Amino acid sequence: MSGQGASRARRILALVVPLSLLAAATMEVPAVAATSYPPPAQVSQADAAREAAVVAAEDARLTEVRTVSSLARWQNKNWKTPYRLSTGSGYTLVLTPSNSAYTVSQLQVLAPQTFVQMSDGSYLLSENIAVMAGATLALSAPGGLKLRMASGSSGFATIVSFGGKIMLAGDAPDPVSVTSWDIHAGAADTNVTDGRAYIRAIGGQFLMTYTTLTSLGFWAGRTGGLALTGTSRPNTGAVESSAKAKRTDNGVPTVTGSLGANPITPVGTLPKGATDPRLKFTVPNMDYVSIQIANSTITGDAFGMFISGADGVQVTDTVVQNSLIAGIELHRFVSSGAIERTTSIHNAGDGFNLDRATEGILISEARATDNAGSGFVISGRPLSTGPSATGASLDSYGNNSVSNSSATGNAHDGIEVVGGFNVGVQNNQVSHNDMGIVVTNAATKVSVTGNEVDHITRHGIALINGVTSSAVTGNQVTGAPTGIYVRDSVADVKGNTVEGATMHGVTVVGHSAHTVVANNVLSGRGLSALDSSRSFGGVTTSENINNGWHDTSPWYVKAKVLLHPMTLLWGTLLLLILVSAVRSRKRNDDIVHPYAHQMGHAMEVTVPAPRDIDLRDPADLQGVE
Repeated sequence: MSGQGASRARRILALVVPLSLLAAATMEVPAVAATSYPPPAQVSQADAAREAAVVAAEDARLTEVRTVSSLARWQNKNWKTPYRLSTGSGYTLVLTPSNSAYTVSQLQVLAPQTFVQMSDGSYLLSENIAVMAGATLALSAPGGLKLRMASGSSGFATIVSFGGKIMLAGDAPDPVSVTSWDIHAGAADTNVTDGRAYIRAIGGQFLMTYTTLTSLGFWAGRTGGLALTGTSRPNTGAVESSAKAKRTDNGVPTVTGSLGANPITPVGTLPKGATDPRLKFTVPNMDYVSIQIANSTITGDAFGMFISGADGVQVTDTVVQNSLIAGIELHRFVSSGAIERTTSIHNAGDGFNLDRATEGILISEARATDNAGSGFVISGRPLSTGPSATGASLDSYGNNSVSNSSATGNAHDGIEVVGGFNVGVQNNQVSHNDMGIVVTNAATKVSVTGNEVDHITRHGIALINGVTSSAVTGNQVTGAPTGIYVRDSVADVKGNTVEGATMHGVTVVGHSAHTVVANNVLSGRGLSALDSSRSFGGVTTSENINNGWHDTSPWYVKAKVLLHPMTLLWGTLLLLILVSAVRSRKRNDDIVHPYAHQMGHAMEVTVPAPRDIDLRDPADLQGVE
């Protein structure tokens, strides 16, 4: 090879080798075990329209049931015994208030043709049941109850309470089993496009123990399988009163009948002693549903468990799996609850989702595994960011937590906090997810403490997009490209251990003023242990230990660091000082009279050449006083 060719080859290698090192450092990510989360459901436009239409039809049917029940009071026909309505394409058995619970044996008497015991001992329900306020439906049987709710192309059965009480009361040796049932197929109904049997509580109470629910629900949350929704409006008006309406002489109830003996007064000046005319009114409390679920299993529902408008939620020792949409969904206005020792696995959405307007929910010892969404999602975002059609509040929500739980093998994040305040993410095990723990959307006062995060595809712990007043402390992150990532957020990142990172131990970028990174132990190999050069506003770093970090950044990356403006400024100043010091050094020359140039020019005398003076020589001492 010629000298010119060898020189060209050396230049090419000088460029290629650093680039290959950078690529290796960038692409080196931990191997994440293959997961088995379900693929997203594929729904055609025609099927979507069909399911939405069935949901609308169900809404109309429930409105009809409630309206007829209310009109019965207006007409002084406050039924004391159950009755049946023809609704839609089928019938609805209305269970009226009673001092005793409605049981399996009573249903056989009330609906001998639509609640039938089969040859295998199971019961087939082929009409709808409505449980009104003051009524209790208790489903259990000696030796266990198997209830099959008819569901197919010709229609489906439902159980819905309107402020009543539903009890699915099994026990360990004698559980309750409820499933949709396609009579023609002789199996559970797996086709949701034409609707499917479901259970719903609208207000009132719902209790379920040692019960298995299988293949219930379709399309919407309120028809999603097990829907515990409360009411979406205040419980107002005389239609809900048990008092008899005032009647006119012809027996027809009047609109003003419940307003008092003399509801009409003339216009003009109010009578003496009349009420202050200024507007005074109150909004009644919402009719929330109360929930207790324990030792149960929900398999193959559309939504495993859909809850909204609830106060006092207790879910313990329960498994939700293989849901078509999401596992456990707390949608709106759910407060003061606990979910303990509960598993949400292999669902087509998130495992646990605490949506907006949900607060005071404590999740502990729970498990979210192999879900197609995130394991746990806690959202505290406001319902509106400005004036809206519903006039929703702009307030955020909070006081939720997930602790001592695990999130494994989920397609997105292990634990995700979206907005809100006072959120705790503590002592959890998070592994084999795309991202580990993510806090975002201007969340504030979030504590990410004592978690073990490992085998993550991207960031182990990430705080992004306006997070403030938060702390990331005492966590251990193993096997993530970047252990802890902070972007445009403010947090205290203290006392964490990062091992096996392949890009950065801790990264702080963007506007992150007042962020503190201290007392962390960072080990791994990658571009840098602590990357804060891309942050603005000032980041405080102190006492971080990175002795176990192997820097793999190529030479031009290091040169870029050296070419930082401040580095160049100080380097230039140092160079000037050195040059000045060198130039100011006196040479080892003969001594020159300091005014020699003046003497030679002004006096026109020859300046004698300097010579050595010998003080012992009299000639040298002449002229010296």
